[in-house]
Amino acid sequence: MFEIRRYSQEYAEEWNLFVAQSKNGTFLFDRHYMDYHADRFEDYSLMFYLDNRLFALLPANRKDHILYSHQGLTYGGLVMDEHCRTAQVCELFKQLNAFLKSTGFQQVIYKYKPFVYTQLPSEEDLFALTDVCHSSILSRTVSSVVDLFHPLAFAELRRRGVKKAVDYQLRVEESTDYAAFWQVLTDNLQQKYHAHPIHSLAEIMMLHERFPHNIRLFVVRKDKQVVGGTVLYLSQHIVKTQYISANDDGKKMGALDLLFDSLLTKFASEGMHYFDFGTSNIPENNELNESLIHQKEGFGGRAVCYDTYSWTL
Repeated sequence: MFEIRRYSQEYAEEWNLFVAQSKNGTFLFDRHYMDYHADRFEDYSLMFYLDNRLFALLPANRKDHILYSHQGLTYGGLVMDEHCRTAQVCELFKQLNAFLKSTGFQQVIYKYKPFVYTQLPSEEDLFALTDVCHSSILSRTVSSVVDLFHPLAFAELRRRGVKKAVDYQLRVEESTDYAAFWQVLTDNLQQKYHAHPIHSLAEIMMLHERFPHNIRLFVVRKDKQVVGGTVLYLSQHIVKTQYISANDDGKKMGALDLLFDSLLTKFASEGMHYFDFGTSNIPENNELNESLIHQKEGFGGRAVCYDTYSWTL
């Protein structure tokens, strides 16, 4: 029998230590990251113990009668260590469902973590979603990922952009000038989508201070002016673009082409395995943004899906 405990602050150190030693956790599951927006969600994260040993974690929040894989995170699912076995995880889900039903939940919405974010094979929960929960796919978004061990050549349009940026004497550098990049990002989102970044400038600077090795900013400058850039999230062997933006001058001069030509080379030389350009679905209807994914595929990115599952209790 599993002992299921609801997470509270007193378990923060134990939680974070387990995430750090897990086979499929990333720094997004560290409570110093998760809790930055604790006021926006009713946290209902769960901890599973077997024989008095912490066995697995489930980052989650509650909304009405639904348990969500935490809505403030890009991906989620069960966080496990190398000792977890398939039959045990299936039993965990049986007991989880009984526990949730007894506490008034009616549905579970579960964001699955793409395989590129795991350090070891970690699909025990994926099997349990079918075998135990009889879940169905609620939504699927598509990301563009470069395998840095086997990178594909840039498309001709992207190569021309790199040459143009070199001719304009643009330069790529790591920076902590989040304010300058946030101005480019905010202006771009406002003009194109009438939207704002998910994180405020204060939030992203705070998170960078908490995770300086995981959250990094790279910008493209023309002389001293920031004309483009990207905020990257680094986890173990994978780099993910959290934000990408360029102003009109940067777009004309090929700033992003030079930026990613530089970054893919840099992180490949440092031994990172994957570079995730993020999803290319339109948030309002989940349809494919073909121009956006065309750009990402031009850098050599190919499809990895982010799936969300649902089941009733």
